[in-house]
Amino acid sequence: MLLSKAKPNVRITPEEFRYMALFSDLTGATVRDCIIENENNRIIFLVDPGDIGKAIGPKGFFIQKLKNLLNKNIEIVGYSNNLEEQVKYALMPARVTGVKLVNRPDGSRILYVAVDPKDKAIAIGKNGRNVQRARLILKRHFDIDSVVIV
Repeated sequence: MLLSKAKPNVRITPEEFRYMALFSDLTGATVRDCIIENENNRIIFLVDPGDIGKAIGPKGFFIQKLKNLLNKNIEIVGYSNNLEEQVKYALMPARVTGVKLVNRPDGSRILYVAVDPKDKAIAIGKNGRNVQRARLILKRHFDIDSVVIV
């Protein structure tokens, strides 16, 4: 359906790089990216999908340890360079049923994401946190300007 690939040149700040190194050393997981979101006091780590369990640790041990160490909320998201897969990882555990990318005449790119009606609240999240996480990831990796949950 969608063949949009990730942008190859994502810039990682020195602070993000330090967090990625710390996370990788602590968990042994392969970290692909780190997004610091001060507005919601969280750090979002993108890891290889096969390493999600390793990144979380037994009973959430590594997430809790990092949360206490950095005094920020820690979120783990699977990484893919395929747009459709990345949307599914970013909105988990909501079940994504369809994705449609619209390129506007003004050059903006809007992504319409259909989710199972029972999962709409999960996809949006409390105060829109989950859809905001998806927007941050998709803007950074796929140059998506807006994400609309339908």
